[in-house]
Amino acid sequence: MNAKLSRRKTLAMLSAMPLAAAAPPARAAASLGETARRAGITYGAAAAGVIFEDPRYRLLYLDHCRAITSDVDLKFDWLRPHSPDQWDWGPADRLLAFAERTGMAFRGHTLIWNENPPRWLKKLSLAEIRRVFDEHIDTVCGRYSGRIAVWDVVNEPFWPGHGKKGGYRTGPWYEAFGPSYVERAFVRARAADPHAVLALNEAHCERFDDVGNGIRKGMKQLVARLLDAGAPLQALGFQAHLQPHIPHDDKRFAAFLRGFGDKGLDIHITELDVNDESFPDPVRKRDALVARRYGDFLRAVLAVPRVNTVINWELADRYSWYAGLARAGQLRSRRPPRPLPFDSGYRPKAAFHAMMKAFRGRKET
Repeated sequence: MNAKLSRRKTLAMLSAMPLAAAAPPARAAASLGETARRAGITYGAAAAGVIFEDPRYRLLYLDHCRAITSDVDLKFDWLRPHSPDQWDWGPADRLLAFAERTGMAFRGHTLIWNENPPRWLKKLSLAEIRRVFDEHIDTVCGRYSGRIAVWDVVNEPFWPGHGKKGGYRTGPWYEAFGPSYVERAFVRARAADPHAVLALNEAHCERFDDVGNGIRKGMKQLVARLLDAGAPLQALGFQAHLQPHIPHDDKRFAAFLRGFGDKGLDIHITELDVNDESFPDPVRKRDALVARRYGDFLRAVLAVPRVNTVINWELADRYSWYAGLARAGQLRSRRPPRPLPFDSGYRPKAAFHAMMKAFRGRKET
């Protein structure tokens, strides 16, 4: 996902906000995770350190999630913010230990991403960047080998706005290797961790505008090249930060996913939420429109047999990345966004019920 406000700043802002209420949240009568499991889906959410600071929020994960994605703790700039020789393993270790203790599968997000390189990396020569690339994958995958269910090996390889041939996203890894960095990352990740499912994660593919059209085209070409080369690609992640004000076509998107499934790849929905900035102010009406968007999207994609994972990007509105964007004035309104299945008081919303209905309606594959 892309935003002018960094995830580091967003999480700091949100964790400093007062809790919505002191009373325990009303616990949902049914579990998203259990309902999804019955339909052959692994359901979960991204999480950061706030789940250890907010026990009420942590309870939502215990009740509803069967998987956790690391929000920021395994990103390059969080693991190695200050220098090539200093590693900060603590937050990632803690989150993984929580997942293991509670029986949740863990998704490592992400090994390689061209965004947000730390200052020290940008000062290196291309030869040094290549060395760091290999070292990073070997070290991180080696440390957690056998403990990570899925690695997002490469995140968001495309951004047509950067003007690169093939629509690739530029950044240190692309500049050091060109497009071949993607295959190189998968090969090294498999060598360092023989156990994890290796995934390629991308954004915006559900959009049917120039951006989405360009990225879907790039993904088709890249996946074909990786498979032809024998790269250990096993799954594709599609973020699905749904933007109702941008043209979309759920049936055509589902057909796009089905084409990859026909190639033997598993399909994961990895960062699901709904941007409600274009919806009217009244909460009840806004929630109903968010829920409708969840329902329409999930009905379409869950009809694709190889879709076996659905991950929300956080669980409750209070900790959505959109909350940080709103506070920073980067959305149409500073009103509190409501993009997730639980509100800021940790109560299930209409979106929760729409997701439950979609999971129940999916025939187990």
